[in-house]
Amino acid sequence: MATTANVADSTLPQQMQQHTYSIMYEIEGTHWWFAGRRQIISGFIERICKGFTHRPRILDVGCGTGANLEMLANFGDAEGVDVSTEALSFCKQRGLQSVRLGEAEKLPYPDQSFDLVTGLDVVEHLDDDLAGLREMRRVLKPGGRALLFVPAFMFLWGVQDDVSNHRRRYTMKQLKETVRKAGFEIDRATFANITFFLPTLFGRVVMRITGFRPESENNLTVGFLNKPLGMILGAESFWLRHFNLPLGVSAICVARRSN
Repeated sequence: MATTANVADSTLPQQMQQHTYSIMYEIEGTHWWFAGRRQIISGFIERICKGFTHRPRILDVGCGTGANLEMLANFGDAEGVDVSTEALSFCKQRGLQSVRLGEAEKLPYPDQSFDLVTGLDVVEHLDDDLAGLREMRRVLKPGGRALLFVPAFMFLWGVQDDVSNHRRRYTMKQLKETVRKAGFEIDRATFANITFFLPTLFGRVVMRITGFRPESENNLTVGFLNKPLGMILGAESFWLRHFNLPLGVSAICVARRSN
């Protein structure tokens, strides 16, 4: 049972709709949302990894088509796991071999194997998000960290949540409560993507009113604006080094396994 309310119905648990993987693979390297998000995530990963005295072993849970896994490899020995064979085939097309098939709730790794575990827009897919987080804790070494990046606020629910088979979007209170129930201590929790909060809210309200439903919101971009939008979103990485944001399209949590 999911630990948060407003769980979305789906006939394809934990996976995105199949056409979404091919779209992601094509655009994940350059689309402004993915590029800006990676810059924000990179800032958090860099700060976490500075706390290790060795090159960390990193697991990306729900690695998808592999763009984040390529980024994580800059900071440690990165491995990936995903429930989708199609997603893993795209990883291998990128030359990523350290990937396995497996569910987040039943990770195919021994206890205390990793220094850092990431769940980057993954936990919201799980029927039982608490079980997934407990598994992330299980495979972490004592003192290890988990970095979670999740969509925020159910009132921002949109087409992308449907095609990605999300179960929920989180409030900060819900995210913190679930992380703590999984046995973690929270080092930091903040919102992200405050820059496009109002445009996202406006766009999704318009789509609800008009009934407009693109195959994927990832297709909605203007070519000449793509790079500037990515730079604008990525610039939040600077501000997030200094303070937490009061709201945003996404939420980030850095959690620690203390023992």
